[in-house]
Amino acid sequence: MIAVELHLRVDWPPEVTATRSTGVTSSRTFKQPMLLALLAMAFCGFAAAQDPAGVRTISVTGLGEAAGRPDQARVSAGIQTIAATVADSTRENQAIVERIMQALDKQGIDRKDVQTANYSIWPEQQHNPNGTGAMKISGYHVSNVVNVTVNDIDKVGEVLAAVTDAGANSIHGVSFGVMDTAALEEKARALAMADAKGRAESLAKLAGVELGDVQTISMSSGGGYPVPFMGGGRFDMAEAAPVPGISEGQVSVNVQVQVSYAIR
Repeated sequence: MIAVELHLRVDWPPEVTATRSTGVTSSRTFKQPMLLALLAMAFCGFAAAQDPAGVRTISVTGLGEAAGRPDQARVSAGIQTIAATVADSTRENQAIVERIMQALDKQGIDRKDVQTANYSIWPEQQHNPNGTGAMKISGYHVSNVVNVTVNDIDKVGEVLAAVTDAGANSIHGVSFGVMDTAALEEKARALAMADAKGRAESLAKLAGVELGDVQTISMSSGGGYPVPFMGGGRFDMAEAAPVPGISEGQVSVNVQVQVSYAIR
């Protein structure tokens, strides 16, 4: 076997002379591009040695849910009128809206908590009785839907009674929510992380490995928003209960985390 020894002499920047000893001496000149390539190869080998890539991990999903009593409600009330002209129907509708606003004032509802959700006008059409098949406009409908935010959950029934007594002839639903979900979200996050760790420990035990440090975490959340309680559509005012019974139940916040743990 012949031992080969490589000696590099760097004359920076133009060239490099290399001498190989095998019992026979020879010289070879390397130009600058080849030198740069050799240096790059040496550097890459050093960086790879320091790269922590290749850490084994276990990835799990953790779930957490926290529930609480809602402290806010939203009532969606509608006013529908019909008259021979658009002006008459609009005027009648607006008069009812004004009565509703006054009724809400008496309930302590701030005007900023009342918002128009929908306003529409359309004709009432009937077939022409002369048998020609042509349509005849017999009047005009006006529909106005307002959303009322109620910050005192115990007054929802009274607010419903107030708006129907004032002339609202349709209730499109009641929804419940939590004004500030931060406390519920914090609790749900803690439960989700505990759930993730428990799952990871179980998997590690089954795999015969030890659980290491957390490598990555990602999170998504939802809930805490209005939960609908749907009412019936349009009704005659005489059919409305004076103070309807409403059950608010609970609202929940859900958090999901994806966690990767190192294993060893």
